[in-house]
Amino acid sequence: MSRNRIAIGALALSAAGLVGMWQHEGWTERAVIPVKGDVPTVGPGLTRREDGTPVQMGDTITPLDGARRSLAHIQRDEAGLKSCVTAPLHQAEYDLLVDHAYQYGVKATCGSTVVRKVNAGDYAGACEAYLAWRFVAGRDCSLPGSGCRGVYLRSQARRDKCMAVQ
Repeated sequence: MSRNRIAIGALALSAAGLVGMWQHEGWTERAVIPVKGDVPTVGPGLTRREDGTPVQMGDTITPLDGARRSLAHIQRDEAGLKSCVTAPLHQAEYDLLVDHAYQYGVKATCGSTVVRKVNAGDYAGACEAYLAWRFVAGRDCSLPGSGCRGVYLRSQARRDKCMAVQ
């Protein structure tokens, strides 16, 4: 085991991870559909209201509420990840998993090849597995003209950041 990897229970999303996540998510004070075929999001990529119901077009949010709700969302995601990830991680690897869970959900992340490979100790394979996350509503976002290229670029960025710590 690398001396730089530590047990997941001791990790929390870093400030750099939070800023990076919010940069990728962007900000909208009024709900939008970020990519054709996606669900409405508001604030920093929130898809659920405080009561757990889905965000609807027309919903609005203030920056303070957006930050507060996003942080609560991240705390729930972290608890979920800590129940399925058993291998130690670098801080950067953990930040990327939290970012992935924020975008796709803890259930999808915990059931992913990324987590299976991490738990098997195949860290480089886990990094490469981020590239599989390139589809929205059946469209391959890695293709030019797909209308969702940003989804694939975010997956590539995750893979590249992950590989940088291998």
